[in-house]
Amino acid sequence: MPWLYFSLKAHHREWAEEWQREVQARFMELETVQIAEGCFVSPQARLFAEPGRTLVIGPGSSIASDAFVHGPIVLGRDVSINARASLDGGAAGIHIGDGTRIATGATLYAFNHGLNPDRELRDQPVTSRGIRVGEDVWIGANAGVTDGVTIGAHAVIAMGAVVTKDVPEWGIVAGVPARLIGDRRERR
Repeated sequence: MPWLYFSLKAHHREWAEEWQREVQARFMELETVQIAEGCFVSPQARLFAEPGRTLVIGPGSSIASDAFVHGPIVLGRDVSINARASLDGGAAGIHIGDGTRIATGATLYAFNHGLNPDRELRDQPVTSRGIRVGEDVWIGANAGVTDGVTIGAHAVIAMGAVVTKDVPEWGIVAGVPARLIGDRRERR
C-alpha cells in the first residue's frame, strides 16, 4: 500500500526505491505512461494508455493495488489513488489537481453512452466532455463522478455520493445524486 512505502525507514527505503524503479519502468515500457520521480505504483495496479490517451503521473503521486487507470489522465503532484478505484479518461480526459485523494472504490468516468430509443444500447454513440478535479480534493470511498463534471479545489465528495453536477470550491457534497451539504471552511 502506498502509505507504507512513503513511511519506510531509511534502511528499507533503498531496496524499495529500486523495486519501484523496476515496476514503473515496466509500465512505461509497455504503454504511453509517464511517471515522475518519487511516485509509488503498485505492481498490481492496472494502468492503460495508448497513443493519444497518455497517462501522466505527477511527482510524489501513488496508485494502489487493483486500481484501474485508463488515459488520457493527468495526475498532479502528490495525488493518491487508492485500491479498486476506477478512472477512465474517455476521449476528453481527466485532470486531477495537486494533493487530491481518491478513496477505495471511487469511480470517475469521462464518457457517456447515448440513449436514443431507435438504436440498441450497444450501438449508441459515445460522448466525452472530460472531468476536472481541483487541488486538495477528497473523493470518498465508492463515490462516482460522471462525465462533464468539474470539482472545485478543496471540495469533499462524501462516501457513496454520485456527482452529476459541478461542485464549488470548498463544497461538501453527499447523496445520490450528490447535493451541496456544506462548506469546508465552516468545519473547524
